Amino acid sequence: MLALSELPTCPGLFYGSRARDGILSRMRIPGGILNAQQCRTIADLVDRYSTGCLQVTNRANLQIRDLNSPVSDEVWQDLLELGLASRRVEVDPIRNIMASPTAGIDRQQLLDTRPLVKAWDDYLQTHSELSELSPKFSIGFDGGESVSIRDLRNDILLAAEGRSTKSEIVFRLHLNGDTGILIQESQCISVLAALASAYLEYTKNRPRIDGKKPRLRHLLADWGAESYLERVQQNLPFLLQYTSCTFLKNRQDACSTNSEFPCGVGILPARSIASSEKSIPNHQHLGIYPQQQSGFSYMGIALPLGKLESKQLRNLANLAQNLASGTLRLTPWQNLLISDIPNSQLFEVKQQVADVGLHSSATRLDSCLVACAGSSGCASAATDTQSHALAMVRDLAEKLTIDLPINIHFSGCEKSCAQHRPIDITLVGIQIERGHEIIEGYNIYAGRKDLPFGRQIFQRVSAVEMPGAIERMLRVYQRFREPLESFGEFVDRQAIDQLQELFSTEKWNLK
Repeated sequence: MLALSELPTCPGLFYGSRARDGILSRMRIPGGILNAQQCRTIADLVDRYSTGCLQVTNRANLQIRDLNSPVSDEVWQDLLELGLASRRVEVDPIRNIMASPTAGIDRQQLLDTRPLVKAWDDYLQTHSELSELSPKFSIGFDGGESVSIRDLRNDILLAAEGRSTKSEIVFRLHLNGDTGILIQESQCISVLAALASAYLEYTKNRPRIDGKKPRLRHLLADWGAESYLERVQQNLPFLLQYTSCTFLKNRQDACSTNSEFPCGVGILPARSIASSEKSIPNHQHLGIYPQQQSGFSYMGIALPLGKLESKQLRNLANLAQNLASGTLRLTPWQNLLISDIPNSQLFEVKQQVADVGLHSSATRLDSCLVACAGSSGCASAATDTQSHALAMVRDLAEKLTIDLPINIHFSGCEKSCAQHRPIDITLVGIQIERGHEIIEGYNIYAGRKDLPFGRQIFQRVSAVEMPGAIERMLRVYQRFREPLESFGEFVDRQAIDQLQELFSTEKWNLK
């Protein structure tokens, strides 16, 4: 690990970063999949060098906070041999490769993306020059699973889809939106390499932005998508195939069969796959679901705020090894799955999960609870989001029950690091002046309308008053919703003034 004076802002395993609560180290887990031996080694590492607690992140990393001493070379070597450390230190801080946590086992999947995740990770490991890219450079693979990552933020997303008239699976390329480009599975790594190479060229000729390496979004703003893809094409031995003239409508020759960019020639129209038209619920992986493999199921387990004690990780690893295939899968919703459970063992697995203090229910308020590090770990945060979130859940659990999942997001500031899009309820931390005192509080938003947080319902609610405001919102929702209507759907169909009146009024006997 680097000396403290050299620590960067984006943490990796070798490159920790400073936080208010100490040094933060983040372990890349490509695709989020761990075996039992890896889990036990991580648990031992956390016990030895930290406080015995780790967190699953919103890219299915594992992160360790409050490291109390540098990790020894011997331990690094052990991690490397187990496949838990980058073979090249330089590329270690680059963001984790994201894939569906049900890749290879999802009954709805079109294609198993796990080989592509490994192939792209191998490419990163053998091309140290890519360390010059922003560490926030992010790649996602969606194989058409029911547990989809299409809606999650990635610089580049390859999303599998089927063809309407033949049993062919291709990937559609997204760069902050659909490019109209279809890619064969065998071409995916070459296209990603060409995209990364053109991006690398851009970074070499641009100054840092606020002291940081330029992001891919800066490239798209400067060059435009069409120019970017033209440069990418120059580094490919095959022609990119377009289904429409999305980026080429101003080029008269774009659709010519002799064009550098053939536009739909011989390409069949693609069909929409796997809820691509709507947001994917954060809870869809929680609970027990049958796998593609007959006689087996997976169990999605809730981790409140993504937190996992080392002893829980160790016990889950043993459980998975003894009763399943020995595999744990981390999710970008900060939970985890145990896969390949024989159906005959489901009752025993569920009981042992309860014995370690966890559960698989999607209808508990701590199941879909998300919070950033908050003021205890981040200088940008105005509020102690982690403590406030857990206190709210404890308070509400004593007063009401819910029968449909509700996503509640606590953000200590407007950066919204923990969750990048609105779903149900978002609380944004602020400082409030009350007389001569400065207290912590929140602006409260709801629904999916009006990015980035939803529509504002309450302003300047103190942290003490906040649980009561959330309780009123949930009780109104439960009383006036349509059958099976989610909280977000209920909010979005109401006028804002009506919502504020409903949530604020005392005339309803909600108790």
